[in-house]
Amino acid sequence: MPEYIGQFFLDLYKSDPSWNFIFFYDPSQLERVLDGFWMTLELSIICVILSVVIGVVGAWMQTHKNPFLRIVVQGYIQFFRNTPPLIQLMFFYFALGQFTPSYSPDGWLEVPIISNVGWAIISLSFFAGSFNVEIFRAGIEAVPESTKEAAEALGISHFQSYRYIILPLAFRVSLPALNNNLVNLVKTTTQAMAIAVPELLYQMVSIYNDYSTSMNASMVLLFVVYILLVGILVFGVHKWEKNFKIPGYGG
Repeated sequence: MPEYIGQFFLDLYKSDPSWNFIFFYDPSQLERVLDGFWMTLELSIICVILSVVIGVVGAWMQTHKNPFLRIVVQGYIQFFRNTPPLIQLMFFYFALGQFTPSYSPDGWLEVPIISNVGWAIISLSFFAGSFNVEIFRAGIEAVPESTKEAAEALGISHFQSYRYIILPLAFRVSLPALNNNLVNLVKTTTQAMAIAVPELLYQMVSIYNDYSTSMNASMVLLFVVYILLVGILVFGVHKWEKNFKIPGYGG
């Protein structure tokens, strides 16, 4: 951080103590903000990727001839769509976390093999994935039956038909709804604070708990960062949607 920027915000704090952007002139507080930002970015990217993978696999299982697979997927969807993500997060960490094995790196302290960050990734990915399954299922149903029948007539297996023909077309149809769900997922990562994941909201709350005069500044920075993060995601998916567009598919 350039010295003149730090001096500007320090002078601002001295002239108006209710606007204490301490992280712009105190290196230790800036480090906390950056650590929180990178954790938020890591959570968002990993959860987005995993939720899309879950959605693709789940949609394939829903179209499978095996009724057991369809029942399993439907049960998963109902469980994760009908319970609050915060409750799921706490259930995974506090309930299931008690049954996970642990290891002792120093011979004394017992450390669970899945950390709070790991549980946040698992919980949030499954939560968003349950919506993605339905999004991709709707996209698959939008693919004309004649296309599916043509694939079967050529002797292509169910998996090959799904991978090479149906999914690419369904993906294009699903992109607008997928975009909305991924935006919600990025915003939902803030709930990881409930299990002490040191993401950006956790760090900002910690800062203004230590320095009460920095509450306004912390919330402003938090607001701006999330607008930028979500804006980048929306722009990227919209660009992707535009490049993938095929006349007659996806509007």
